[in-house]
Amino acid sequence: MFLPAILLLFVADVRGCVCDPTHPDTMAGRECSLTLVTMGQGLASPVFFIKDSNPSKANRLLAIPHSFHHTLDDMTAAERTAYWKAAIAKAHEVWGDDWGIAINSLAKRSQCQLHAHIGKLLATVDRSGGVLVARPEDIPVPPNGDGIWIHPEGVMFRVHVGDPSPELGLMR
Repeated sequence: MFLPAILLLFVADVRGCVCDPTHPDTMAGRECSLTLVTMGQGLASPVFFIKDSNPSKANRLLAIPHSFHHTLDDMTAAERTAYWKAAIAKAHEVWGDDWGIAINSLAKRSQCQLHAHIGKLLATVDRSGGVLVARPEDIPVPPNGDGIWIHPEGVMFRVHVGDPSPELGLMR
């Protein structure tokens, strides 16, 4: 049951994404399915949350921006801040102080639409390293579509950049 999900992490790669919501003929691929979900959402807030559809990730939510973005770098600073604030609030609501938020690198993602995995951070995950930031607006943008994961540390946030598949540090 877990093998297909694990294999997907090794074959997924959306660096050459062709999904374009303004051109329906580009939206047929599986990698465009979250973009299609995004297009069907109302605009009540800049971020919406859905349960991860992968049955092996039953404890996960996805935080998805309402507008189409491939990477965090595609967003304005204000959009990124709103995205992080919403994702952090939802993570804290669901998991208290045991949350983690992870965005896989473009090379390890199976979906073109930017999305963050929200879940309980595994107790075995090495939480050292990274950088401490005080506010969501201070969370750095990973270069080149690299992976990023965030977790609370007291009243601050520890941010780790460069792990290609950081979602593996979250409870499935």
